[in-house]
Formats: sequence, C-alpha cells, structure tokens
Amino acid sequence: MDNLKYTHLIWDFNGTIFDDVEAGIKSVNKMLRERDIKVIPSIETYRDIFDFPIEDYYRGLGFDFDKEPYEVLAPIWVDLYNQNAEEAGLCRGVLETMQEADKMGICQIVLSACEINMLEGYLEKLGVRKYLSSVMGLDNIHARSKLELARVWHEKNPQARALMIGDTTHDYDTAQTLGADCVLYAGGHQSHAKLEACACPVVDSISDVLKYL
Repeated sequence: MDNLKYTHLIWDFNGTIFDDVEAGIKSVNKMLRERDIKVIPSIETYRDIFDFPIEDYYRGLGFDFDKEPYEVLAPIWVDLYNQNAEEAGLCRGVLETMQEADKMGICQIVLSACEINMLEGYLEKLGVRKYLSSVMGLDNIHARSKLELARVWHEKNPQARALMIGDTTHDYDTAQTLGADCVLYAGGHQSHAKLEACACPVVDSISDVLKYL
C-alpha cells in the first residue's frame, strides 16, 4: 500500500452512499404540514437550506422548540424517514467506486452521524457492507455531529493517508478533523454553490472520485 496515494477511503453515508434526499424531504415536509408550517417546495430549495447543526436547520424551517424540543422531534422524523427510505437505493457510481477501491487495496470506512444500528442495517440492505473494514456511527438518533468520531479515529490512525468523500460542508469539517483530503459530491444534501465554499474538489458523480485515488 506504500505506492498508493491514499491508504483509506472514508465515506459519509446519507446523501453520499445512500440516495435518500427525497426521503428526507418527504419526512420533514409531513412534519411541517402537520404543524401548519410552510413546506420545502423543491430539492433545489432543500439543498440550499439544509445545514448542520440539525437543530439550527429545524429552527430555520419554523419548528418551535419551546413547544416541541428537538429531542421530541428527532424520533418522529426517524420513523417517517425509515418508511420513506424503503425504496431508496445507492447513489449512482457508489458500487463501482467501492469495487475499484477494493481492487486497489484501499481500506474503506463509513463515518456517519447516523445511529450505528440503523447505519449497519442500511449498509447490509444496500449490499455494500462487505467492502467496508469498519463502520462508525453515533449511539443516538440525534445526528448532531461526527467530529468526535473523526477525532478519535485520527488519534488511533495517525499514519493514515485518507480521502473523505461526503456531500455537505460538515463532511469537509470532518475531513479536517481526520487530517484527510476531501472530495464533495453535489448530488446529495447540499448545493454545488454551498460546497464550493470549501477548499476541496466538488464532483457531480461519485465515480469521479476515482480520478483522485
């Protein structure tokens, strides 16, 4: 592996591996309708407004945490999401990219703000768990941040030459914490314009990542 540019490919999950943008929008829009709050009208609008921390994104949509704390809203969203994500599949280009990275001998990992058991279940269902040496997720459903997971991994793997692939500015921040290079995919949860604010390449297809390996 000494001749490889990268020893590790670190994947985000939602919107990078899993094509779940529409499932996410449907879920939050149902919650908004039930509370007489204006819904998100389009994928384009969603990609412009989605952000971390999730609490701030929810506040921006109009949820009132004095009436319903985020801790109450989060499990409602997760239940709806799991229903709406039933038909969702892999983002285009993910399987080929994982297979090619596997042939190259690059160690592949998932690092996600998704709850770990939910994450493992989806990866098995999508048929890509076998390409991953490890999966890192949270021990709760609140999706607040994965920076602490990234910090711990970096401390344990200081010699790793890693490339992070994600679809949000939070993934870029995660890559910085990992000491990793980063490529961002513009077909996920944030717009091309938002991602371009980060100091890294932005691609329109996951398979474009291969040219950086």
